[in-house]
Amino acid sequence: MIKTHYSKGLKGYIKENKSTFVFYVILRTLVIAALAVSLVRRDFESAFVCALSLVLFILPAFVEKNFGINIPSTLEIIILLFIFAAEILGELACYYIKFPYWDSILHTLNGFLCAAIGFSLVDILNRNEKFKFQLSPLFLSIVAFCFSMTIGVLWEFFEYFSDLFLGTDMQKDFIINNISTVALDPTKTNTCVIISNITDTVVNGESLGINGYLDIGLIDTMKDLLVNFVGAVVFSIIGFFYIKSRGKNKFAKRFIPTIREKENLDDTKDQ
Repeated sequence: MIKTHYSKGLKGYIKENKSTFVFYVILRTLVIAALAVSLVRRDFESAFVCALSLVLFILPAFVEKNFGINIPSTLEIIILLFIFAAEILGELACYYIKFPYWDSILHTLNGFLCAAIGFSLVDILNRNEKFKFQLSPLFLSIVAFCFSMTIGVLWEFFEYFSDLFLGTDMQKDFIINNISTVALDPTKTNTCVIISNITDTVVNGESLGINGYLDIGLIDTMKDLLVNFVGAVVFSIIGFFYIKSRGKNKFAKRFIPTIREKENLDDTKDQ
């Protein structure tokens, strides 16, 4: 992001955040190129995805400028790469289909990022003199974890209702060869019936031509929540040691947004 609100101006920002600026320019250039190609091909759905990505790219700068929050360069680069990987590579380049673990990687990263956001929100309140409570490092980590998992669950709700009402396939199907169900129990006594070595699925008398049973979303949802759990746990551990060291942990500082110093906020108002 081009953060002209910094006291040293644009040149000062570029000098101090070269890596972030380089990533921003490269990714933005690639998205603009993809947008141009989409418009030439009259592929307006892809053009919308590109336009949405460009808007999302400026969100960190918007948050910093309007809420007085400093986002570390490392975290900002991760956010930019996440947006690019999810929208451009995932949707337009079909990486979700080409690479089976692409979705899992992004959901893991999403769990990490959401935990970072949840942690920083509570940590900022915890440091605010207007509030009369002090939360322990363990409690802050638990809050960050719960915040991340809640966001993950809400996203799965969105995927479910999108598939249900819009006919999408956000909850990707899985082909499995074994199922266990009480729905097929002829005795109606809640006894689990296990069907193994499934080699085909027939719908309305026609074979789907797949080597197994088509699971419609359950496995994908649970997989997404599990990898979100992993990302949330990883950041919660990082946040715990960050608070234990009273903010001196240099590694953790790379991922935790903080309130901008008062003098910097005054500089912002003057510009």
